[in-house]
Amino acid sequence: MDSKFFDTLTALGTENSLDTEVMIETVKSAMQKSVQRMYPECKEAIRVDIDIENKIFDIFILQEVVDEKPINHSQIHIDEARTINPNICVGETLEHKLDISKFSRASAQSAKQSIKGDLRDINRDRILDKFQSKENDIITATVMQVEPGRGSATLMYDKTELYLLRQEQIPNEILKEGMSLKVYITGIANKNKKPIIKLSRVHRDLVKRLFELEVPEIYDGIVEIKSISREAGSRSKIAVMSHDANVDAIGACIGAKHSRISAVVKELNGEKIDIIPYSDDPATFIANALSPAKVLKVVILNEAEHACVAVVPSDQLSLAIGNRGQNAKLAAKLTGYKIDIKSDFEEIPEPVSTTENSSDKVFTETEQDDILFEEEVKSEE
Repeated sequence: MDSKFFDTLTALGTENSLDTEVMIETVKSAMQKSVQRMYPECKEAIRVDIDIENKIFDIFILQEVVDEKPINHSQIHIDEARTINPNICVGETLEHKLDISKFSRASAQSAKQSIKGDLRDINRDRILDKFQSKENDIITATVMQVEPGRGSATLMYDKTELYLLRQEQIPNEILKEGMSLKVYITGIANKNKKPIIKLSRVHRDLVKRLFELEVPEIYDGIVEIKSISREAGSRSKIAVMSHDANVDAIGACIGAKHSRISAVVKELNGEKIDIIPYSDDPATFIANALSPAKVLKVVILNEAEHACVAVVPSDQLSLAIGNRGQNAKLAAKLTGYKIDIKSDFEEIPEPVSTTENSSDKVFTETEQDDILFEEEVKSEE
């Protein structure tokens, strides 16, 4: 058999990340189907032998030896059989080796299509089996290649190639071949055909999963992460609470000598992380979320529309708002409230009383981004 066949077989196995045995069984099945179409009466009497190591590829029809006229290809007359095996007797089975080179082009094409179809199915099932349980979780993969220009990265995880798009990478993070990388699986697309594993390094739940890995109290449910807001590559805020009076939620997340939070920060390429104590009282929670700024008071203007005013000392107005409004935006996303930040010298609007006709609207993250911030000139004043 031409060595090209075995080279192609090996390449197919590598390309589809399949074990050699699985690859061989796939080709055997396809060849049997192709031969069965040529010899339908021999359906159960076809054998395909493939040995990659010794470069053996043979196809046999197992024929019954008879002393009368054969009814079809499943039988062979004793006289003809003895030209192949002089010692064979009537009633025995002869392994009739087929000449593969004489297969028609149509048969070869049919086998090729069958192999491709089987490989697609095997590959799809293998990927789904491997990754369905890992949706909304993190995996550790190895960077194999970074595409110049576009910046997309090819990762390898458990013999499977995955792709991390540039927009799903942490801004300003430089990926290098060979480095290990923790990525969050946001979902699996195209499950019925060729599954696509969607990866992200910017998703806020990557932060949550990293803390679960580093903080046993979170993994065990003693400490709970109530909400997370994030601007990947810059800053994250996480709100935590403890279900055990003897466990300090913030201390557990920070760890001895900052060991736990430092491990998360390192994995996120130096991203700053604020750990905020959660409170069921919205005003207290909002004040905590605006950390590191000191908040004098929070006035809930409209509970139904999740609108409030946070009052801070005039010298901390810039700190509360943050660079380009980042601190206030993250606080708004963390709490779910539309926050208007004012200094203690400004007039505070009166709360709106809630009536039966009040809107029950809950702001989405996009709407929370449209926060009413004071202009920088007021901060300077």
